[in-house]
Amino acid sequence: MRLILVEDEVDLGAAIKEVLSHEAYIVDWFLDGNQAWQYLETGWTEYTLAIFDWMLPGVSGIELCKWLRDRQLTLPILMLTAKDRMEEKIIGLDSGADDYLVKPFDMAELLARLRALQRRASYVGATLTPQVQPRRLQVGCLTLNYSTHQVIREYVHGEKQVFSLTTKEFQLLEYFIRHPNQIISRDQIINQLWEIGAEPVSNVVAAQIRLLRRKLGEEDSESLIETIYGVGYRLNIHAADFC
Repeated sequence: MRLILVEDEVDLGAAIKEVLSHEAYIVDWFLDGNQAWQYLETGWTEYTLAIFDWMLPGVSGIELCKWLRDRQLTLPILMLTAKDRMEEKIIGLDSGADDYLVKPFDMAELLARLRALQRRASYVGATLTPQVQPRRLQVGCLTLNYSTHQVIREYVHGEKQVFSLTTKEFQLLEYFIRHPNQIISRDQIINQLWEIGAEPVSNVVAAQIRLLRRKLGEEDSESLIETIYGVGYRLNIHAADFC
């Protein structure tokens, strides 16, 4: 999942990013509200969650919340702040924040609140929409376990296999699972799975797809992750239903 973090305290921002990256989030971290505002306005990146500090140079976290809500965007927002009076909490929540965390806080609580926001978020779609459970994401015969960074593959005859994934493999498979049967281009994958400013080599996506297929026991097969030549890749949900 990709997350936007706007926090001007360098030590805190770095600590949050490190913890979230370990949890397989892709984190775009901005030090001031103006930079975040300008980037959000482009609409280029699809985010799953947002973390805004209240007091920021330039545009405040409150203004960022209002900007998103004025545009009818339902991105879940966690507000970070040293303001702990009830009146201030009400201002933050009324501005569009979904949750509120007072500094200083424990990173375990931050992660728990983000998981709660994910569970609350509604997934619009038909029966092919991934089923969201605490610490797991499932579609067809594939289940991602966020706690262990493993994928469980269940076959039609009842056998199960568990594969351990690297962080990038986990992020890649999660992105496919959240977009079943959709053709996803190389540029989309790079935009969603590499942080702002990263410049991966030209064949990095093909290499990661190859490694992921190998982990799933499909080194010589594309039944699950198909190559659509000249266009991109697709998780074949119909093949996943009959592993």
